[in-house]
Amino acid sequence: MRPYDAGDARLSEAIDELVALAAKSADTHSEDLVRELVVTAVKMLRDGTDRGDLKLMNNALKELRYSFLVFRNYRDVRKVTMFGSARVEPHEPNYELAAAFAERMVDRHRWMVVTGAGPGIMEAGNRGAGSDFSFGVSVRLPFEDGANPYVHESRLINYKYFFTRKLTFLKESDAFVLFPGGFGTLDESFELLTLIQTGKSDLHPVIMLEASGTGFWDPWVGFVDRLVEQGMISEDDLSLFTVTTDLDEAIDEILSFYAVYHSQRYVDGDLILRLVAEPSDEFVEDLNERFSDIVRVGRITKVGPTAAEITSDDFVDLPRLRFRFDRRQFGRLRRLIDHLNGMDRPLQGEPKEQR
Repeated sequence: MRPYDAGDARLSEAIDELVALAAKSADTHSEDLVRELVVTAVKMLRDGTDRGDLKLMNNALKELRYSFLVFRNYRDVRKVTMFGSARVEPHEPNYELAAAFAERMVDRHRWMVVTGAGPGIMEAGNRGAGSDFSFGVSVRLPFEDGANPYVHESRLINYKYFFTRKLTFLKESDAFVLFPGGFGTLDESFELLTLIQTGKSDLHPVIMLEASGTGFWDPWVGFVDRLVEQGMISEDDLSLFTVTTDLDEAIDEILSFYAVYHSQRYVDGDLILRLVAEPSDEFVEDLNERFSDIVRVGRITKVGPTAAEITSDDFVDLPRLRFRFDRRQFGRLRRLIDHLNGMDRPLQGEPKEQR
């Protein structure tokens, strides 16, 4: 493969020297990627890139760099992102439900909570979680006064762009709970499901939660059902989300998703599912019978860590399943994971519906 360089021997040499100098004071083995970042910046300069475009890229890169820094020390802690309206008042039932949800996730299960740091549902989430277990991922808006008072400044990130903020939500969270909200919340609901449905994001629990009697998500569900009826999405795509008014059900949906399943990674075109418990040979055989339709070639097999995972020290102690997933039927993959999470139950019946 042709090397990615600045197209000038002197520039390439200078970049190599710069990266080598910076790497002396860093505990990293990613000099190759840092070099490409520098080369990209130099190429944009030599391309005569418009100043406005350079500002956009510069701001985005700085925002992402700071985001990674803030979250770095909490990578081993599970986190749930809470979306919802900034206009919900503290006396309203959805505010109270959001605060109770966050409090329960922190106090009983030691998860951390991520919100947009604003008022309304976001404030309720940070308030319920407490400042020691809260992150605020805020976007600067002219009509908001800043972050709510329940986010500590050490875990508050301010963004200029929605797209860098959305990327941070998705990258750093293990589950998503959406409360009633406006255009932003609806945008986040469909973006989450789009990224999961297309494989641009790992699978995560996605829950639409509201206080009983408020009736917010019913029309949304009706519209999504219409998508199935008209062939715009598949029936299995309905397993990618759960709608409920029950706090216990919402929390159980999140915790049960990680009962056996831990995480995933693609290696040499195969999907690796990391697990917290090893399935029996009988159970793996059952998986092959139930889910052969999403296995492109070969079979689902138990494996040890791959060489790529060992190199990056990527949960090497966990048991694994490996197979050539078709990378299309993510609703069916979600059903497979649900079945894995219930592997201590008898091998009969279909995985539960998520709606």
